[in-house]
Amino acid sequence: MKITYLGHSCFKFEKDGFAMIIDPYKAGSVPGYAPLKENANQVLSSHKHGDHFGLNEVKLAVTRADTPFMVSFIETFHDDKNGTLRGFNNVIIVDVDGLRLVHMGDIGCELSDEDIEKIKDCDVLLIPVGGFYTIDAAQAKAYVDKLNPKITIPMHYRGEGFGYDEIGTVDEFTKLFEQVQEEGSELELEGRPESTKVIVMRGKKVNV
Repeated sequence: MKITYLGHSCFKFEKDGFAMIIDPYKAGSVPGYAPLKENANQVLSSHKHGDHFGLNEVKLAVTRADTPFMVSFIETFHDDKNGTLRGFNNVIIVDVDGLRLVHMGDIGCELSDEDIEKIKDCDVLLIPVGGFYTIDAAQAKAYVDKLNPKITIPMHYRGEGFGYDEIGTVDEFTKLFEQVQEEGSELELEGRPESTKVIVMRGKKVNV
């Protein structure tokens, strides 16, 4: 299957001609990103903030019943105050072809031990690292240590010319790891990953 990092917290999963997009941002909601203008068969959102809920930015193809993706959710909070600051957030779990991919949305809290067990040892973990609105780099590293994913892909951070000024850069996260790999906007997965690594992907829609 193919993973495309469109930018911010938005990813596209493709398998057997079926495309799913998670957390599309509304046009103009995140500095430095071009409008999505993407096509997909299915769109999911972790919560209803504009930088994750641009459902109208994705043109839906004809609905297909033969989706290869099995989806489940863990309800969490967008902050560490039981949602009183920023509301609820969903962790999105996608199972496909023997792989488990976990998108943490804008998580801002700690998961219970029971919920940790649900996603522990996943194949791919997509996790926010920028802080301020979400967990920060150190908290994301603690999640990686607990969850033991094969591949960790950071998201929701600031870079040169893109992202919110108040959130951190990806370097603050990657400096906490010994093995970090840089990729383009697309990543092909053939079977379960063999090695454990952090992969920094380049947002396809970055305007720089």
